[in-house]
Amino acid sequence: MTSKPNSNSEVNLPHDPLPEELASIARAASVIAIGNIISRVLGLARDIAKSYYFGATGLVSAFNIASKIPMWFYDLLAGGMVNAALIPVFSSYSRAENRNELWLITSFLLTLCVAILTPIVILGEIFAEQIVWLVSGGMTFETLEITAKLLRITLPAILFLNFAGILAGLLYSLKRFTLPAFNAAMFNLGIVLCTIFFAESLGVHSLAIGLLIGSVLQVALQLPGIRDTKLSLVVDWHHPAIRRIARLYLPIALGLVVDMISRGVSYRLASATGDQSIAWMDYATTIMQFPLGLTSTAISIAILPTLARQANWTNQSGNKDFLETLSHALRLVLVLIVPATIGLLILARPVVELILEHGDFLPKDTEMTTYVLRLYLIGIIAAALDLPLVNAFYARQEAWTPAIVGVVGVIVYLAAALLPSLFRPMQLGDLIIANAIQLCYHAVTMYVLLHRRVGSMRGHRIMFTATRATLAASIMGLVIASTLWGTTNISWPNSTVGELASVLIPSITGIVCYITFMNIMKVPELAQIFQLIKPRVRQTATKNEN
Repeated sequence: MTSKPNSNSEVNLPHDPLPEELASIARAASVIAIGNIISRVLGLARDIAKSYYFGATGLVSAFNIASKIPMWFYDLLAGGMVNAALIPVFSSYSRAENRNELWLITSFLLTLCVAILTPIVILGEIFAEQIVWLVSGGMTFETLEITAKLLRITLPAILFLNFAGILAGLLYSLKRFTLPAFNAAMFNLGIVLCTIFFAESLGVHSLAIGLLIGSVLQVALQLPGIRDTKLSLVVDWHHPAIRRIARLYLPIALGLVVDMISRGVSYRLASATGDQSIAWMDYATTIMQFPLGLTSTAISIAILPTLARQANWTNQSGNKDFLETLSHALRLVLVLIVPATIGLLILARPVVELILEHGDFLPKDTEMTTYVLRLYLIGIIAAALDLPLVNAFYARQEAWTPAIVGVVGVIVYLAAALLPSLFRPMQLGDLIIANAIQLCYHAVTMYVLLHRRVGSMRGHRIMFTATRATLAASIMGLVIASTLWGTTNISWPNSTVGELASVLIPSITGIVCYITFMNIMKVPELAQIFQLIKPRVRQTATKNEN
Protein backbone atom coordinates (compact mmCIF):
# COMPACT_ATOMS: atom_id res chain seq x y z
CA MET A 1 0.00 0.00 0.00
CA THR A 2 1.00 3.58 -0.48
CA SER A 3 1.81 5.65 2.56
CA LYS A 4 -1.07 6.97 4.60
CA PRO A 5 -1.64 10.58 5.51
CA ASN A 6 -0.43 11.81 8.86
CA SER A 7 -3.21 12.08 11.43
CA ASN A 8 -2.20 15.66 12.16
CA SER A 9 -3.22 16.72 8.68
CA GLU A 10 -6.54 14.92 8.57
CA VAL A 11 -8.47 18.12 7.88
CA ASN A 12 -6.60 18.52 4.58
CA LEU A 13 -7.28 14.92 3.57
CA PRO A 14 -10.16 15.74 1.18
CA HIS A 15 -7.63 17.23 -1.22
CA ASP A 16 -5.19 14.30 -1.10
CA PRO A 17 -5.40 11.39 -3.52
CA LEU A 18 -6.84 8.14 -2.19
CA PRO A 19 -4.33 5.38 -1.43
CA GLU A 20 -4.31 2.73 -4.15
CA GLU A 21 -5.91 -0.07 -2.10
CA LEU A 22 -8.59 2.22 -0.66
CA ALA A 23 -9.36 3.61 -4.11
CA SER A 24 -9.70 0.05 -5.41
CA ILE A 25 -12.11 -0.75 -2.60
CA ALA A 26 -14.08 2.41 -3.32
CA ARG A 27 -14.38 1.49 -7.01
CA ALA A 28 -15.51 -2.02 -6.15
CA ALA A 29 -17.96 -0.67 -3.60
CA SER A 30 -19.37 1.72 -6.19
CA VAL A 31 -20.01 -1.16 -8.61
CA ILE A 32 -21.66 -3.19 -5.87
CA ALA A 33 -23.62 -0.12 -4.76
CA ILE A 34 -24.94 0.40 -8.30
CA GLY A 35 -26.04 -3.23 -8.34
CA ASN A 36 -27.62 -2.72 -4.95
CA ILE A 37 -29.40 0.43 -6.11
CA ILE A 38 -30.95 -1.41 -9.04
CA SER A 39 -31.73 -4.38 -6.80
CA ARG A 40 -33.36 -2.19 -4.15
CA VAL A 41 -35.35 -0.28 -6.77
CA LEU A 42 -36.57 -3.57 -8.21
CA GLY A 43 -37.22 -4.78 -4.66
CA LEU A 44 -39.41 -1.74 -4.13
CA ALA A 45 -41.08 -2.40 -7.49
CA ARG A 46 -41.67 -5.98 -6.34
CA ASP A 47 -43.34 -4.75 -3.16
CA ILE A 48 -45.32 -2.11 -5.05
CA ALA A 49 -46.69 -4.81 -7.36
CA LYS A 50 -47.26 -7.16 -4.43
CA SER A 51 -49.05 -4.53 -2.37
CA TYR A 52 -51.11 -3.35 -5.35
CA TYR A 53 -52.46 -6.80 -6.21
CA PHE A 54 -52.55 -8.44 -2.78
CA GLY A 55 -52.29 -5.64 -0.17
CA ALA A 56 -51.02 -6.78 3.23
CA THR A 57 -53.36 -9.74 3.49
CA GLY A 58 -52.75 -13.29 4.63
CA LEU A 59 -51.88 -14.15 1.01
CA VAL A 60 -48.80 -11.94 1.23
CA SER A 61 -47.82 -13.49 4.55
CA ALA A 62 -48.22 -16.93 2.93
CA PHE A 63 -45.86 -15.98 0.10
CA ASN A 64 -43.39 -14.42 2.51
CA ILE A 65 -43.12 -17.69 4.44
CA ALA A 66 -42.85 -19.72 1.22
CA SER A 67 -40.08 -17.42 0.00
CA LYS A 68 -38.19 -17.28 3.29
CA ILE A 69 -37.66 -21.04 3.56
CA PRO A 70 -35.57 -21.34 0.34
CA MET A 71 -33.70 -18.18 1.37
CA TRP A 72 -32.90 -19.70 4.77
CA PHE A 73 -31.34 -22.71 3.07
CA TYR A 74 -29.35 -20.37 0.85
CA ASP A 75 -28.16 -18.41 3.89
CA LEU A 76 -27.24 -21.66 5.63
CA LEU A 77 -25.21 -23.03 2.71
CA ALA A 78 -23.70 -20.84 -0.04
CA GLY A 79 -24.83 -17.57 1.53
CA GLY A 80 -23.10 -18.43 4.79
CA MET A 81 -20.00 -19.61 2.96
CA VAL A 82 -19.40 -16.70 0.58
CA ASN A 83 -17.98 -14.13 3.00
CA ALA A 84 -16.83 -16.49 5.73
CA ALA A 85 -15.05 -19.12 3.66
CA LEU A 86 -15.31 -18.89 -0.12
CA ILE A 87 -13.83 -15.43 -0.73
CA PRO A 88 -10.95 -15.84 1.79
CA VAL A 89 -10.03 -19.30 0.45
CA PHE A 90 -10.72 -18.58 -3.23
CA SER A 91 -8.63 -15.39 -2.96
CA SER A 92 -5.57 -17.45 -2.00
CA TYR A 93 -5.92 -19.32 -5.32
CA SER A 94 -6.82 -16.30 -7.46
CA ARG A 95 -3.36 -15.75 -8.97
CA ALA A 96 -3.01 -16.87 -12.59
CA GLU A 97 -0.67 -19.75 -11.75
CA ASN A 98 -3.23 -21.20 -9.29
CA ARG A 99 -6.34 -20.89 -11.44
CA ASN A 100 -6.60 -24.62 -12.28
CA GLU A 101 -6.75 -25.36 -8.56
CA LEU A 102 -9.44 -22.70 -8.20
CA TRP A 103 -11.55 -24.31 -10.95
CA LEU A 104 -11.16 -27.70 -9.24
CA ILE A 105 -12.31 -26.36 -5.87
CA THR A 106 -15.31 -24.60 -7.40
CA SER A 107 -16.28 -27.70 -9.38
CA PHE A 108 -16.27 -29.83 -6.26
CA LEU A 109 -18.45 -27.35 -4.36
CA LEU A 110 -21.00 -27.24 -7.20
CA THR A 111 -21.04 -31.05 -7.33
CA LEU A 112 -21.50 -31.23 -3.57
CA CYS A 113 -24.31 -28.69 -3.83
CA VAL A 114 -26.27 -30.93 -6.21
CA ALA A 115 -25.70 -34.01 -4.05
CA ILE A 116 -26.88 -32.36 -0.83
CA LEU A 117 -29.67 -30.09 -2.02
CA THR A 118 -31.55 -32.40 -4.38
CA PRO A 119 -32.72 -34.73 -1.56
CA ILE A 120 -33.59 -31.67 0.58
CA VAL A 121 -35.83 -30.29 -2.17
CA ILE A 122 -37.54 -33.67 -2.64
CA LEU A 123 -38.18 -34.05 1.10
CA GLY A 124 -39.47 -30.48 1.25
CA GLU A 125 -41.96 -31.18 -1.53
CA ILE A 126 -43.24 -34.23 0.38
CA PHE A 127 -43.48 -32.59 3.81
CA ALA A 128 -44.44 -29.03 2.80
CA GLU A 129 -47.50 -28.91 5.08
CA GLN A 130 -45.53 -29.97 8.13
CA ILE A 131 -42.75 -27.46 7.42
CA VAL A 132 -45.23 -24.63 7.03
CA TRP A 133 -47.00 -25.54 10.27
CA LEU A 134 -43.71 -25.50 12.18
CA VAL A 135 -42.81 -22.03 10.90
CA SER A 136 -46.18 -20.27 10.95
CA GLY A 137 -48.64 -22.41 12.87
CA GLY A 138 -50.32 -19.33 14.30
CA MET A 139 -51.96 -18.49 10.96
CA THR A 140 -55.42 -19.68 9.91
CA PHE A 141 -55.86 -23.09 8.28
CA GLU A 142 -56.68 -21.53 4.89
CA THR A 143 -53.51 -19.42 4.95
CA LEU A 144 -51.40 -22.43 5.96
CA GLU A 145 -52.84 -24.44 3.07
CA ILE A 146 -51.97 -21.71 0.55
CA THR A 147 -48.48 -21.37 2.07
CA ALA A 148 -47.80 -25.09 1.53
CA LYS A 149 -48.83 -24.84 -2.14
CA LEU A 150 -46.56 -21.85 -2.67
CA LEU A 151 -43.68 -23.57 -0.89
CA ARG A 152 -43.82 -26.48 -3.32
CA ILE A 153 -43.27 -23.98 -6.14
CA THR A 154 -40.40 -22.10 -4.48
CA LEU A 155 -38.42 -25.06 -3.09
CA PRO A 156 -36.45 -25.84 -6.31
CA ALA A 157 -35.04 -22.31 -6.07
CA ILE A 158 -32.79 -23.63 -3.28
CA LEU A 159 -30.59 -25.29 -5.91
CA PHE A 160 -30.25 -22.25 -8.16
CA LEU A 161 -29.74 -19.78 -5.30
CA ASN A 162 -26.83 -21.83 -3.97
CA PHE A 163 -25.31 -22.28 -7.44
CA ALA A 164 -25.45 -18.51 -7.84
CA GLY A 165 -23.87 -17.97 -4.41
CA ILE A 166 -20.88 -20.20 -5.17
CA LEU A 167 -20.34 -18.53 -8.55
CA ALA A 168 -20.56 -15.11 -6.88
CA GLY A 169 -17.86 -16.13 -4.38
CA LEU A 170 -15.67 -17.23 -7.28
CA LEU A 171 -16.14 -13.98 -9.20
CA TYR A 172 -15.64 -11.77 -6.13
CA SER A 173 -12.37 -13.54 -5.31
CA LEU A 174 -11.22 -12.79 -8.87
CA LYS A 175 -12.29 -9.16 -8.31
CA ARG A 176 -14.90 -9.49 -11.05
CA PHE A 177 -17.51 -7.56 -9.11
CA THR A 178 -19.89 -6.44 -11.84
CA LEU A 179 -21.99 -9.53 -12.64
CA PRO A 180 -22.51 -10.85 -9.10
CA ALA A 181 -23.34 -7.31 -7.97
CA PHE A 182 -26.54 -7.60 -10.01
CA ASN A 183 -27.59 -11.02 -8.68
CA ALA A 184 -30.26 -9.68 -6.37
CA ALA A 185 -31.51 -7.37 -9.12
CA MET A 186 -32.16 -10.33 -11.42
CA PHE A 187 -33.89 -12.18 -8.59
CA ASN A 188 -36.26 -9.27 -7.95
CA LEU A 189 -36.77 -8.75 -11.69
CA GLY A 190 -38.15 -12.27 -12.03
CA ILE A 191 -40.72 -11.63 -9.30
CA VAL A 192 -41.68 -8.20 -10.63
CA LEU A 193 -42.28 -9.33 -14.21
CA CYS A 194 -44.14 -12.47 -13.24
CA THR A 195 -46.40 -10.54 -10.86
CA ILE A 196 -47.21 -7.81 -13.37
CA PHE A 197 -48.03 -10.20 -16.19
CA PHE A 198 -49.65 -13.09 -14.31
CA ALA A 199 -51.07 -11.79 -11.00
CA GLU A 200 -54.60 -11.51 -12.38
CA SER A 201 -54.59 -14.99 -13.94
CA LEU A 202 -52.48 -16.94 -11.43
CA GLY A 203 -53.13 -14.96 -8.27
CA VAL A 204 -50.53 -15.18 -5.49
CA HIS A 205 -48.93 -18.16 -7.29
CA SER A 206 -47.40 -15.63 -9.71
CA LEU A 207 -45.14 -14.42 -6.89
CA ALA A 208 -43.84 -17.92 -6.20
CA ILE A 209 -43.24 -18.66 -9.89
CA GLY A 210 -41.44 -15.33 -10.23
CA LEU A 211 -39.16 -16.25 -7.34
CA LEU A 212 -38.20 -19.51 -9.02
CA ILE A 213 -37.55 -17.74 -12.34
CA GLY A 214 -35.48 -15.08 -10.55
CA SER A 215 -33.24 -17.74 -8.98
CA VAL A 216 -32.57 -19.23 -12.42
CA LEU A 217 -31.77 -15.77 -13.80
CA GLN A 218 -29.12 -15.30 -11.08
CA VAL A 219 -27.19 -18.29 -12.38
CA ALA A 220 -27.64 -17.32 -16.03
CA LEU A 221 -26.38 -13.78 -15.35
CA GLN A 222 -23.01 -15.00 -14.06
CA LEU A 223 -22.25 -17.51 -16.80
CA PRO A 224 -20.44 -14.94 -19.01
CA GLY A 225 -18.15 -14.12 -16.08
CA ILE A 226 -16.93 -17.72 -15.79
CA ARG A 227 -16.49 -18.40 -19.51
CA ASP A 228 -12.72 -18.80 -19.03
CA THR A 229 -13.14 -21.34 -16.23
CA LYS A 230 -12.93 -25.10 -16.53
CA LEU A 231 -15.75 -26.45 -14.37
CA SER A 232 -16.92 -30.05 -14.27
CA LEU A 233 -18.39 -32.67 -11.93
CA VAL A 234 -15.57 -33.42 -9.48
CA VAL A 235 -15.27 -35.21 -6.14
CA ASP A 236 -12.08 -34.43 -4.20
CA TRP A 237 -12.57 -34.51 -0.44
CA HIS A 238 -8.84 -34.44 0.24
CA HIS A 239 -7.98 -31.09 -1.36
CA PRO A 240 -6.52 -28.80 1.35
CA ALA A 241 -8.76 -25.91 0.26
CA ILE A 242 -11.86 -28.03 0.88
CA ARG A 243 -10.66 -28.74 4.39
CA ARG A 244 -10.01 -25.02 4.94
CA ILE A 245 -13.48 -24.13 3.68
CA ALA A 246 -15.01 -26.80 5.91
CA ARG A 247 -13.03 -25.56 8.90
CA LEU A 248 -14.12 -21.96 8.30
CA TYR A 249 -17.69 -22.86 7.43
CA LEU A 250 -18.41 -25.27 10.30
CA PRO A 251 -18.79 -22.59 12.99
CA ILE A 252 -20.83 -20.46 10.59
CA ALA A 253 -23.09 -23.42 9.83
CA LEU A 254 -23.69 -24.07 13.51
CA GLY A 255 -24.47 -20.42 14.09
CA LEU A 256 -26.76 -20.29 11.06
CA VAL A 257 -28.67 -23.37 12.19
CA VAL A 258 -29.38 -21.59 15.46
CA ASP A 259 -30.26 -18.45 13.49
CA MET A 260 -32.67 -20.42 11.28
CA ILE A 261 -34.37 -21.80 14.37
CA SER A 262 -34.55 -18.25 15.74
CA ARG A 263 -36.11 -16.94 12.53
CA GLY A 264 -38.58 -19.79 12.52
CA VAL A 265 -39.54 -19.01 16.11
CA SER A 266 -39.76 -15.31 15.22
CA TYR A 267 -42.16 -15.96 12.34
CA ARG A 268 -44.12 -18.38 14.49
CA LEU A 269 -44.47 -15.69 17.16
CA ALA A 270 -45.33 -13.05 14.55
CA SER A 271 -48.01 -15.28 13.02
CA ALA A 272 -49.62 -15.51 16.45
CA THR A 273 -50.13 -11.71 16.46
CA GLY A 274 -52.21 -11.87 13.25
CA ASP A 275 -52.10 -13.10 9.66
CA GLN A 276 -51.04 -9.64 8.44
CA SER A 277 -48.09 -9.18 10.82
CA ILE A 278 -45.58 -11.02 8.63
CA ALA A 279 -46.65 -8.94 5.62
CA TRP A 280 -46.11 -5.68 7.50
CA MET A 281 -42.71 -6.88 8.72
CA ASP A 282 -41.64 -7.84 5.21
CA TYR A 283 -42.69 -4.53 3.65
CA ALA A 284 -40.88 -2.56 6.37
CA THR A 285 -37.79 -4.74 6.00
CA THR A 286 -37.61 -4.06 2.26
CA ILE A 287 -37.63 -0.30 2.82
CA MET A 288 -35.08 -0.51 5.64
CA GLN A 289 -32.77 -2.70 3.55
CA PHE A 290 -32.59 -0.05 0.82
CA PRO A 291 -30.11 2.28 2.60
CA LEU A 292 -28.40 -0.68 4.28
CA GLY A 293 -27.69 -2.34 0.94
CA LEU A 294 -26.38 0.84 -0.65
CA THR A 295 -23.94 1.53 2.17
CA SER A 296 -22.80 -1.25 4.45
CA THR A 297 -23.42 -4.27 2.23
CA ALA A 298 -21.58 -2.77 -0.74
CA ILE A 299 -18.62 -1.57 1.33
CA SER A 300 -18.38 -4.81 3.34
CA ILE A 301 -18.18 -7.00 0.25
CA ALA A 302 -15.71 -4.65 -1.42
CA ILE A 303 -13.22 -4.68 1.48
CA LEU A 304 -13.23 -8.44 2.07
CA PRO A 305 -10.66 -9.51 -0.59
CA THR A 306 -8.31 -6.70 0.50
CA LEU A 307 -8.72 -7.55 4.19
CA ALA A 308 -8.13 -11.24 3.43
CA ARG A 309 -4.79 -10.43 1.76
CA GLN A 310 -3.78 -7.96 4.49
CA ALA A 311 -4.63 -10.52 7.18
CA ASN A 312 -1.89 -12.71 5.70
CA TRP A 313 0.56 -9.80 5.61
CA THR A 314 -0.01 -9.08 9.30
CA ASN A 315 2.05 -12.11 10.23
CA GLN A 316 5.13 -10.14 9.13
CA SER A 317 4.20 -6.46 9.18
CA GLY A 318 1.67 -5.98 11.95
CA ASN A 319 -2.00 -4.96 11.75
CA LYS A 320 -1.57 -1.39 10.54
CA ASP A 321 -2.85 -1.85 6.98
CA PHE A 322 -5.65 -4.16 8.12
CA LEU A 323 -6.93 -1.67 10.69
CA GLU A 324 -6.63 1.25 8.26
CA THR A 325 -8.71 -0.55 5.65
CA LEU A 326 -11.35 -1.57 8.19
CA SER A 327 -11.56 1.84 9.85
CA HIS A 328 -11.82 3.49 6.44
CA ALA A 329 -14.79 1.23 5.66
CA LEU A 330 -16.45 2.03 8.99
CA ARG A 331 -16.03 5.76 8.39
CA LEU A 332 -17.59 5.48 4.94
CA VAL A 333 -20.50 3.52 6.41
CA LEU A 334 -21.08 6.15 9.10
CA VAL A 335 -21.01 9.03 6.63
CA LEU A 336 -23.75 7.36 4.60
CA ILE A 337 -25.93 5.42 7.07
CA VAL A 338 -26.37 8.09 9.77
CA PRO A 339 -28.16 10.63 7.54
CA ALA A 340 -30.10 7.86 5.81
CA THR A 341 -31.41 6.66 9.17
CA ILE A 342 -32.50 10.07 10.40
CA GLY A 343 -34.04 10.96 7.05
CA LEU A 344 -35.99 7.71 6.81
CA LEU A 345 -37.13 8.00 10.42
CA ILE A 346 -38.75 11.36 9.66
CA LEU A 347 -40.05 10.44 6.21
CA ALA A 348 -41.21 6.92 7.10
CA ARG A 349 -44.92 7.55 6.63
CA PRO A 350 -44.71 9.53 3.35
CA VAL A 351 -42.31 6.91 1.96
CA VAL A 352 -44.69 4.06 2.83
CA GLU A 353 -47.63 6.00 1.38
CA LEU A 354 -45.77 6.75 -1.85
CA ILE A 355 -44.44 3.24 -2.40
CA LEU A 356 -47.14 0.96 -1.06
CA GLU A 357 -50.52 2.64 -0.51
CA HIS A 358 -52.09 1.66 -3.82
CA GLY A 359 -54.61 -0.95 -4.89
CA ASP A 360 -55.39 -3.34 -2.02
CA PHE A 361 -52.89 -1.76 0.38
CA LEU A 362 -55.07 0.13 2.87
CA PRO A 363 -54.39 3.17 5.13
CA LYS A 364 -54.31 0.80 8.13
CA ASP A 365 -51.53 -1.14 6.41
CA THR A 366 -49.62 2.13 5.92
CA GLU A 367 -49.97 2.95 9.60
CA MET A 368 -48.74 -0.47 10.74
CA THR A 369 -45.89 -0.68 8.21
CA THR A 370 -44.71 2.79 9.26
CA TYR A 371 -44.81 1.74 12.91
CA VAL A 372 -42.77 -1.40 12.22
CA LEU A 373 -40.29 0.49 10.00
CA ARG A 374 -39.54 3.10 12.65
CA LEU A 375 -38.90 0.39 15.21
CA TYR A 376 -36.58 -1.43 12.80
CA LEU A 377 -34.57 1.79 12.33
CA ILE A 378 -33.50 1.65 15.99
CA GLY A 379 -30.98 -1.02 15.05
CA ILE A 380 -30.02 -0.04 11.51
CA ILE A 381 -26.79 1.83 12.36
CA ALA A 382 -25.63 -1.11 14.48
CA ALA A 383 -26.48 -3.47 11.61
CA ALA A 384 -24.55 -1.31 9.14
CA LEU A 385 -21.40 -1.22 11.30
CA ASP A 386 -21.69 -4.90 12.13
CA LEU A 387 -21.21 -6.13 8.56
CA PRO A 388 -17.64 -4.79 8.06
CA LEU A 389 -16.71 -5.96 11.56
CA VAL A 390 -17.93 -9.50 10.88
CA ASN A 391 -16.13 -9.55 7.54
CA ALA A 392 -12.93 -8.50 9.31
CA PHE A 393 -13.08 -11.73 11.32
CA TYR A 394 -13.85 -13.73 8.18
CA ALA A 395 -10.85 -12.17 6.46
CA ARG A 396 -8.67 -13.36 9.34
CA GLN A 397 -10.27 -16.81 8.97
CA GLU A 398 -11.63 -16.59 12.53
CA ALA A 399 -15.12 -17.83 11.79
CA TRP A 400 -15.82 -19.22 15.25
CA THR A 401 -15.97 -15.77 16.84
CA PRO A 402 -18.87 -14.37 14.75
CA ALA A 403 -20.63 -17.73 15.06
CA ILE A 404 -20.48 -17.81 18.86
CA VAL A 405 -21.46 -14.14 19.11
CA GLY A 406 -24.35 -14.87 16.74
CA VAL A 407 -25.59 -17.77 18.87
CA VAL A 408 -25.52 -15.60 21.99
CA GLY A 409 -27.28 -12.90 19.96
CA VAL A 410 -30.14 -15.30 19.22
CA ILE A 411 -30.50 -15.94 22.95
CA VAL A 412 -30.53 -12.18 23.56
CA TYR A 413 -33.24 -11.79 20.89
CA LEU A 414 -35.46 -14.54 22.29
CA ALA A 415 -35.10 -13.20 25.83
CA ALA A 416 -35.95 -9.66 24.74
CA ALA A 417 -38.89 -10.86 22.62
CA LEU A 418 -40.44 -13.17 25.20
CA LEU A 419 -39.86 -11.10 28.35
CA PRO A 420 -42.79 -8.67 27.78
CA SER A 421 -45.17 -11.60 27.21
CA LEU A 422 -44.73 -12.57 30.87
CA PHE A 423 -46.75 -9.49 31.80
CA ARG A 424 -49.14 -9.04 28.85
CA PRO A 425 -50.08 -10.64 25.51
CA MET A 426 -47.26 -10.54 22.94
CA GLN A 427 -47.33 -7.64 20.49
CA LEU A 428 -45.68 -7.22 17.10
CA GLY A 429 -43.58 -4.33 18.38
CA ASP A 430 -41.96 -6.60 20.97
CA LEU A 431 -40.39 -8.69 18.20
CA ILE A 432 -39.06 -5.65 16.31
CA ILE A 433 -37.53 -4.06 19.41
CA ALA A 434 -35.95 -7.40 20.32
CA ASN A 435 -34.39 -7.48 16.86
CA ALA A 436 -32.88 -4.01 17.39
CA ILE A 437 -31.48 -5.07 20.78
CA GLN A 438 -29.90 -8.13 19.15
CA LEU A 439 -28.28 -6.01 16.42
CA CYS A 440 -26.83 -3.53 18.92
CA TYR A 441 -25.47 -6.34 21.10
CA HIS A 442 -23.86 -8.04 18.10
CA ALA A 443 -22.15 -4.90 16.74
CA VAL A 444 -20.79 -3.78 20.11
CA THR A 445 -19.51 -7.27 20.93
CA MET A 446 -17.80 -7.67 17.55
CA TYR A 447 -16.08 -4.29 17.94
CA VAL A 448 -14.83 -5.10 21.45
CA LEU A 449 -13.52 -8.52 20.40
CA LEU A 450 -11.80 -7.09 17.33
CA HIS A 451 -10.20 -4.43 19.52
CA ARG A 452 -8.77 -7.18 21.72
CA ARG A 453 -7.68 -9.48 18.88
CA VAL A 454 -6.24 -7.04 16.35
CA GLY A 455 -5.64 -3.79 18.15
CA SER A 456 -7.19 -0.44 18.89
CA MET A 457 -8.77 1.69 16.19
CA ARG A 458 -8.18 4.84 18.20
CA GLY A 459 -6.48 7.41 16.05
CA HIS A 460 -8.31 6.18 12.95
CA ARG A 461 -10.85 9.05 13.15
CA ILE A 462 -13.93 6.86 13.64
CA MET A 463 -15.29 9.05 16.47
CA PHE A 464 -14.25 12.16 14.52
CA THR A 465 -16.43 11.00 11.63
CA ALA A 466 -19.28 9.70 13.79
CA THR A 467 -19.74 12.90 15.79
CA ARG A 468 -19.65 15.14 12.73
CA ALA A 469 -21.97 12.89 10.74
CA THR A 470 -24.42 12.85 13.67
CA LEU A 471 -24.28 16.63 14.07
CA ALA A 472 -24.77 17.29 10.35
CA ALA A 473 -27.53 14.67 10.13
CA SER A 474 -29.34 16.16 13.14
CA ILE A 475 -29.40 19.58 11.49
CA MET A 476 -30.50 17.87 8.29
CA GLY A 477 -33.32 16.19 10.23
CA LEU A 478 -34.65 19.54 11.42
CA VAL A 479 -34.57 20.84 7.85
CA ILE A 480 -36.36 17.73 6.54
CA ALA A 481 -39.06 17.95 9.24
CA SER A 482 -39.66 21.64 8.49
CA THR A 483 -39.77 21.04 4.74
CA LEU A 484 -42.13 18.08 5.20
CA TRP A 485 -44.48 20.23 7.26
CA GLY A 486 -44.47 22.82 4.49
CA THR A 487 -45.15 20.34 1.68
CA THR A 488 -48.05 18.71 3.53
CA ASN A 489 -49.76 22.11 3.86
CA ILE A 490 -49.72 22.78 0.11
CA SER A 491 -52.70 21.92 -2.11
CA TRP A 492 -51.26 19.65 -4.80
CA PRO A 493 -53.07 18.80 -8.09
CA ASN A 494 -53.64 15.20 -6.91
CA SER A 495 -52.65 12.82 -4.13
CA THR A 496 -49.88 11.14 -6.14
CA VAL A 497 -48.13 14.46 -6.81
CA GLY A 498 -48.51 15.37 -3.15
CA GLU A 499 -47.04 12.05 -1.99
CA LEU A 500 -44.13 12.40 -4.40
CA ALA A 501 -43.46 15.99 -3.32
CA SER A 502 -43.61 15.02 0.37
CA VAL A 503 -40.74 12.60 -0.20
CA LEU A 504 -38.60 14.26 -2.88
CA ILE A 505 -38.58 17.89 -1.72
CA PRO A 506 -37.60 17.17 1.92
CA SER A 507 -35.10 14.52 0.77
CA ILE A 508 -33.31 16.79 -1.70
CA THR A 509 -33.31 19.68 0.75
CA GLY A 510 -31.95 17.40 3.47
CA ILE A 511 -29.19 15.98 1.26
CA VAL A 512 -28.02 19.46 0.27
CA CYS A 513 -28.04 20.52 3.92
CA TYR A 514 -26.07 17.45 5.02
CA ILE A 515 -23.43 17.81 2.31
CA THR A 516 -23.06 21.51 3.10
CA PHE A 517 -22.46 20.99 6.81
CA MET A 518 -20.14 18.01 6.23
CA ASN A 519 -18.07 20.16 3.88
CA ILE A 520 -17.97 22.97 6.43
CA MET A 521 -16.67 20.49 9.01
CA LYS A 522 -14.19 19.12 6.43
CA VAL A 523 -15.05 15.43 6.84
CA PRO A 524 -12.59 13.58 4.54
CA GLU A 525 -14.82 10.64 3.62
CA LEU A 526 -17.44 12.80 1.95
CA ALA A 527 -14.78 14.34 -0.28
CA GLN A 528 -13.48 10.86 -1.09
CA ILE A 529 -16.93 9.78 -2.22
CA PHE A 530 -17.09 12.79 -4.53
CA GLN A 531 -13.58 12.03 -5.81
CA LEU A 532 -14.93 8.67 -6.90
CA ILE A 533 -18.10 10.06 -8.47
CA LYS A 534 -16.60 13.00 -10.41
CA PRO A 535 -14.56 10.93 -12.93
CA ARG A 536 -17.61 8.78 -13.67
CA VAL A 537 -19.75 11.87 -14.22
CA ARG A 538 -17.11 13.35 -16.55
CA GLN A 539 -16.88 10.07 -18.50
CA THR A 540 -20.66 10.01 -18.92
CA ALA A 541 -20.72 13.67 -20.02
CA THR A 542 -17.93 13.05 -22.56
CA LYS A 543 -19.79 10.09 -24.04
CA ASN A 544 -22.95 12.16 -24.33
CA GLU A 545 -21.07 14.98 -26.09
CA ASN A 546 -19.57 12.55 -28.56
